[in-house]
Amino acid sequence: MTDPTALLGTWSLTRVVDDRLAGERRDVRGSATLRLEAPGRVRWSEEGTMTWGGRSVPVSRTLYVVSDGESWDVHFEDGRLFHPWAVGAWVDHPCAPDHYRGLIEVGAGRWSVEWQARGPEKDYVMRTEHVRAEES
Repeated sequence: MTDPTALLGTWSLTRVVDDRLAGERRDVRGSATLRLEAPGRVRWSEEGTMTWGGRSVPVSRTLYVVSDGESWDVHFEDGRLFHPWAVGAWVDHPCAPDHYRGLIEVGAGRWSVEWQARGPEKDYVMRTEHVRAEES
């Protein structure tokens, strides 16, 4: 498993959201920054522009990857648990009435996150590619 501190720095972010329920594709271009706020606490900030159907809007979010000394978990900005940080293994995030399944993969100079959301209110696949900013 890759420790999230190995990903500290700024990344170019490209995201594709294939929303099957809405029948549309949304694209995001922007950046992600991971920085150590304190031992065992990484701030993961994203900002960019989402485009679809001739429209564009600014988007942003902040997550935290927090260690309990043995493992790491991803938390929403408000502190709620999102999912375990488990590189190379599918993780689940039940969020009634829908269910989210995610996968983080890490390679040389890049990493990706895929989320599949299914349920009565959501049916999409969101894939985010990150490339070191200096390599993009």
